[in-house]
Amino acid sequence: MPTYDYCCDSCLYKFEHFQSMQDDPLSTCPECGESVRRLLTGGSGIIFKGSGFYVTDNRKSGKKPEAPKADPPPATD
Repeated sequence: MPTYDYCCDSCLYKFEHFQSMQDDPLSTCPECGESVRRLLTGGSGIIFKGSGFYVTDNRKSGKKPEAPKADPPPATD
């Protein structure tokens, strides 16, 4: 359920209200009782939480084992 922003036409009080998309918009200000209008907002967008997002975040801990080294070719005279 989204959060809608409202602004009072009389006292200019701005507030948020958590309601369903099917609910009718609010019509009265909780501060003065006059009419309010719903504000258009861009939404919250993407929110990244945590210590960061790096290439190594999805890897298992520890280093990868190194590939075995090939024997050097025999010396020729």
